[in-house]
Amino acid sequence: MSAPSDHLVVLPIVLPIAASGLMLLLDERRSRLKAAISLATTTVLLATALILAWGTLAAPQVYRLGNWAAPYGIVLVADRLAAMMLVLTGILGLAALVFAVARWDRAGPRFHALFLLLLMGVNGAFLTGDLFNLFVFFEVMLAASYGLVLHGSGETRIRAGLTYIAVNLIASLFFLVGVSLIYGTMGTLNMADLARRLSGPAGAEAGLFEAGCAVLGVAFLIKCSAWPLGFWLAPTYSAASAPAAAILAILSKVGIYVVVRLSLLLFGTGASAGFGQGWLFAGGLATIAYGTIGILAARDLTRAAAYAVMISSGTVLAALGTGSRAALSGALFYLVGSTLAAGALFLLAEILQRGRDPAAASLAVFADEYHDPFDDDGATETGRAIPAAVAIVGGGFLLCTLMLAGLPPLAGFIGKLAMFTGLAGGAMAPMAWSFILVLTVSSLGTLMPLVRLGIQGFWVPHDGPDPVIGRLEFAALAGLMTVCLGLTLWGGLGLAYTDRTVAWLADPTAYVRAVLPGGAP
Repeated sequence: MSAPSDHLVVLPIVLPIAASGLMLLLDERRSRLKAAISLATTTVLLATALILAWGTLAAPQVYRLGNWAAPYGIVLVADRLAAMMLVLTGILGLAALVFAVARWDRAGPRFHALFLLLLMGVNGAFLTGDLFNLFVFFEVMLAASYGLVLHGSGETRIRAGLTYIAVNLIASLFFLVGVSLIYGTMGTLNMADLARRLSGPAGAEAGLFEAGCAVLGVAFLIKCSAWPLGFWLAPTYSAASAPAAAILAILSKVGIYVVVRLSLLLFGTGASAGFGQGWLFAGGLATIAYGTIGILAARDLTRAAAYAVMISSGTVLAALGTGSRAALSGALFYLVGSTLAAGALFLLAEILQRGRDPAAASLAVFADEYHDPFDDDGATETGRAIPAAVAIVGGGFLLCTLMLAGLPPLAGFIGKLAMFTGLAGGAMAPMAWSFILVLTVSSLGTLMPLVRLGIQGFWVPHDGPDPVIGRLEFAALAGLMTVCLGLTLWGGLGLAYTDRTVAWLADPTAYVRAVLPGGAP
């Protein structure tokens, strides 16, 4: 008889879909009840992710639905990488939801149901152990994201949303074609079983398998906004509402997760070792360059944050393409911090925009929600006082800027320094030098426009009111900033975790032994 704790692996999937189904039965006027259910569900998801992450320190946790053994049954695998991504999703999801409850959840129907369905799809994509169910969770995630991109309506969102839907439908087509080729060649879609069988196919079969993986890779490179397939990301994320854009930042990391997972599991060793590695490196560098050019040209913070998401994805792709474990470990550490900082920047941008754009301010649902203790009216100061809300937003903006640019002393610098030292540990080939050069230029290219946008947002006089931050919005931003500072203070522990994560990923036989009853061949 299994203990209740044995079913924790499936909870990040079952709980949000059950809660979203319940909320579909509730009238839209029950907004407070829906918000309470969503907040409780997301909090439990974060707690579950933390428990799973702690459990994976000892060994991966494998859950076989219906007690059917892999590769014939559905299997969920919570290892170090999956648990790390679950925790990242939980933190970002809870912060975005708390921010949304202040006002944005009432800007359109079914926000909470869509939000939880998106979390369910993302969590399932991180946990699943086979490509078929990866496609299922991928589609659930995308369907929910379509609604969140359009949440709040408006011509700009509709235009960006239609492009987003069309691009992702094409990605789904590539996914299906790639999965079909892989199944036709290997006779299985279980990831562990694929790794075990890779020594079998030869000749034409090996070519077809690699072709299927290449097509599948295109689908996920579209999702992680790799150049030249990521043209859709900046217009879509900048048009979405602030909490929707913040949680959408994790969607591009689903593509990164799958690319990292399959590259090391299927092509880390064996006859096809290193397949596509050069393309990933070149594509990663091109994505970093494209994102840097985009952020230099950005005229508003939301678009700058969207390009920062692209730079983060390109950094991991390039690090994976170098073949260096130490560089990949630093890139995974940087991915966590940069994703949180980009999500926070979307939220900060909305607060600043509210002060400059009366139309944005008019979306406030209750005026008293925004009359906050952070208002400094009545204070007697010599000269022009800086309102507390501006100081809080300015401090958060400074932290986000340093994190995304990878400057000391924050966690972004720790991640980039780990990548540099990892590459310096071996022979400094032209590949390593080019990666270091591009990352260095990207840091400068990220810092300059963010400083410019910060000056425009905080120091240039404008006719609108100063930004006002509500209690819930402050709580969301404070939570993200606290986690970013925690990554800095305990960066050594974080890097130790990512080091062991990469070591685990680089040993496919350990994954096969954990998932399949017969173990590795």
